[in-house]
Amino acid sequence: MTSQEMTSQKNATNTNQTDGSVETDTIAANDSNADRDADNGIDLVSIFEPYFRPDANTIVCGALDDEKVVALAKAGIELVINLQPDDELSFDESAAVERAGMYYEHLPISGAKELKQLKILAFDNILRQYHGKKIAMHCGSGNRVGAAMALRAGWLRGRKMDTAMARGHSHGLTSLEQEVHNRLLVPR
Repeated sequence: MTSQEMTSQKNATNTNQTDGSVETDTIAANDSNADRDADNGIDLVSIFEPYFRPDANTIVCGALDDEKVVALAKAGIELVINLQPDDELSFDESAAVERAGMYYEHLPISGAKELKQLKILAFDNILRQYHGKKIAMHCGSGNRVGAAMALRAGWLRGRKMDTAMARGHSHGLTSLEQEVHNRLLVPR
């Protein structure tokens, strides 16, 4: 097993929305052959670093470039959600994504200071609008995506702290962990 596959396996948890428990989905999230089959034969694990696969329809990764956009399109991604602010982008991502035939949503989150309820509500609105679509979410490392997912789970879905944090970790939450934990302690 490669280090990328181990990272993917380590970070693949799936939150059961009905009872709030957390379980590991080792077949759907960690079997690189299953991923390749679901992704039109494209081995995304070897293309993206970092790479998180919290469920069959969701990919979380770091910054994109033209080649990665093309790989996502070939893998059947329908929507790209970019949480990077413009000053972190090195190319016209919106144009590249749309040229590749995918939808594009841009919700810049510069860091901890922008992890506010209005941003998380906007994030939730995007996810609801494209519910059921195969999506790729990214920032520079997946950390802000994980933070947004944890806050969404806690603030908007009413999940307990452990469940919300597990949701964040499965989507790439790392260095913003303490900040997210502290924000989840404050009732909304």
